Amino acid sequence: MQRIVDTLIKGNTVTEGAGVLLHRVFGFHEAPAFDPFLLLDDFRSDTPEDYLKGFPWHPHRGIETITYVLKGDVEHGDSLGNNGVISDGEVQWMTAGSGIIHQEMPKGDKNGAMHGFQLWTNLPASYKMMPPRYQEFTASGIPEVQTPDGCRIKIIAGTINGITGPVTDVVIAPVYIDCTLPPTAHFHHPSPDNHTALVYGIGGKGRIGDAVIENGQLAHLSQGTEITVEATEIPFRFLLVMGKPIGEPIAWKGPIVMNTQEELDLAFIEYQSGKFVKI
Repeated sequence: MQRIVDTLIKGNTVTEGAGVLLHRVFGFHEAPAFDPFLLLDDFRSDTPEDYLKGFPWHPHRGIETITYVLKGDVEHGDSLGNNGVISDGEVQWMTAGSGIIHQEMPKGDKNGAMHGFQLWTNLPASYKMMPPRYQEFTASGIPEVQTPDGCRIKIIAGTINGITGPVTDVVIAPVYIDCTLPPTAHFHHPSPDNHTALVYGIGGKGRIGDAVIENGQLAHLSQGTEITVEATEIPFRFLLVMGKPIGEPIAWKGPIVMNTQEELDLAFIEYQSGKFVKI
């Protein structure tokens, strides 16, 4: 059964961190329907004033953050002593688990461009207090396949045409791909019927059934076992994200997501008392 578009949303411009202007595609209010996904931010900008103030030191617990950079540099460091730079075409999949304090400071490229996305996914109760970890991949470590009709597909997580992306051992069994379709081309992908599926347009214009999706629009798809995306008369580039719903209560405040208010309160008490980081 083909999935169709249940809901098409545009999101809103918000200011986060120390003053970063970005496009929040979805967040707190959509979380129950988007399970296991919590938030998607689009931070594409060619204006350094939009992003240079960055995201100074802040905590995370109970979630995973996935940063995918198309253009520019993001410097990062954390309470475990890790630090580095995510650059063009690179991915950082951070599992905050029991708690991590980190900073992310976008720097852009030599022309002032900073283009990328950050997705938050939830962790089930049994994994919320797992040790923090990173999976980081350079552009060359992310496989790209090309179909006979010219579709180019970068596979961050999941499998396309027998090629599997580098992100593994994640409880929500994610699919995360970056796909570019030439004009009028089609992309077909099977999907578990009970998994949440989202398509986010990042260039051009495409269709799913009768629904048209443009740059900056997100389609929440109905249940089904097949996804078909078609480019219009112009190319269409999109992100496809799928994951297994967790189906647990959410207690969420800022960068911390737990299952109960008591757990959430404890996390902030530990953060304020210097007992937040467990590793």
